[in-house]
Amino acid sequence: MPEASNKRTCRLGILLSGRGSNFLAIAQSIREGRLPGVEIGVVISNVAEAAGIRSARELGLAHAVFVSKGRARAEHDADVLSCLRDHNVDLVCLAGYMRLLTPEFVAAFPHRILNIHPSLLPAFPGLDAQQQAFDYGVQVAGCTVHLVDEQLDHGVIILQRVIAVREDDDANSLSRRILAEEHIAYPESIGRVASGEYEIQGRRFLRRTGPLRRADPESAA
Repeated sequence: MPEASNKRTCRLGILLSGRGSNFLAIAQSIREGRLPGVEIGVVISNVAEAAGIRSARELGLAHAVFVSKGRARAEHDADVLSCLRDHNVDLVCLAGYMRLLTPEFVAAFPHRILNIHPSLLPAFPGLDAQQQAFDYGVQVAGCTVHLVDEQLDHGVIILQRVIAVREDDDANSLSRRILAEEHIAYPESIGRVASGEYEIQGRRFLRRTGPLRRADPESAA
């Protein structure tokens, strides 16, 4: 009989500003058993009417809103940090969170904040990455999950997924197909970090044990 695992459950804090489609993909992965040892501790939004908060409420998850408009960034981030600590969060996941974090926030969760970006970083950081890529005429596009540091879309890359840009694509269709890859990449990246079985060498995220899962033919990890 295998020995019982003593690994502690990894509690996620999800930060979002809108519909929260990546949050829902993460929640579904947990529900379906594809992220063992992981649970959502709290869902937080800086926008009162965010659809993602309604979804969190419907799923029976702890949730909170700290409206950021009109507030000092440091003051707002301090409230969010306090909420994350109150819910014993281990890993913070930005899921369409449309705010830059203060250095104090990043320092509070060193190498424990994840973000997903709809381009193959370091190409096309910032807003409207899919439109940037399409306008540039790239032949491949994709998404990147990375650790968050104090610079925009800059931290160590955990995982990337790649798709070919089709001749009949426009920026909207490309965005939709990249989003589908995001819903695969984010849960997988959370699993990699939550396992603790990795090390960071310079800018490289290296898994210490266990084989990498084979990527889909159209994707690369």
